[in-house]
Amino acid sequence: MSSVAVIDYGMGNLHSVAKALEHTGCVDRVVVTHEAELIRRANRVVLPGVGAIRDCMAELRRLHLDELVYEVVQTKPFLGVCVGMQALMEWSAENDGTPCLGLFPGRVEYFGANLRDPHTGASLKVPHMGWNQVHQRGEHPLWKGIAQDTRFYFVHSYCVQPADVPFVAASATHGVTFAAAVARGNIFATQFHPEKSHTAGLALYANFLRWDGQS
Repeated sequence: MSSVAVIDYGMGNLHSVAKALEHTGCVDRVVVTHEAELIRRANRVVLPGVGAIRDCMAELRRLHLDELVYEVVQTKPFLGVCVGMQALMEWSAENDGTPCLGLFPGRVEYFGANLRDPHTGASLKVPHMGWNQVHQRGEHPLWKGIAQDTRFYFVHSYCVQPADVPFVAASATHGVTFAAAVARGNIFATQFHPEKSHTAGLALYANFLRWDGQS
């Protein structure tokens, strides 16, 4: 029986993620939990997240889920989503600076004020909210069947920059170019929300549920 654990630390649209994973038809069991043994027994693990990174990191640490993340990323396919991706970096500028898990080198920075569309010069709002093109930076199993520059759904005010380091799996642009996805080994993470991204998002979740963690 194939199973996936969605880590529940009280920060994220957990049940939307779980329903989307179930909807793919590619997994026998989806469990939303903070129980260490259930997460350890799952074949794959998802770390979702919304809201302020300070609160997310505080809850992960309070529940000792930070330690569990360090453990399960050693052996299982692992997917971070939105703030769940930002939490994998070293540090975030949000909330006057927040240390993160440090599984990827890099920082999370505020988009900035007075953002402009590089093509039209139009003023851009923060948070970056809505559909945007995602440019794949190379082949990866999670991009299977997803066309280059497919649009995914974003909601965020902070982003991983720069977007040209080796672990960046995709980029997007909202005034500045930023990392829309990162990947290394058996870890993949997206700034966008696959569960809000209709067909393309479900395709990415299905690819994750078929993925053996090899790139």
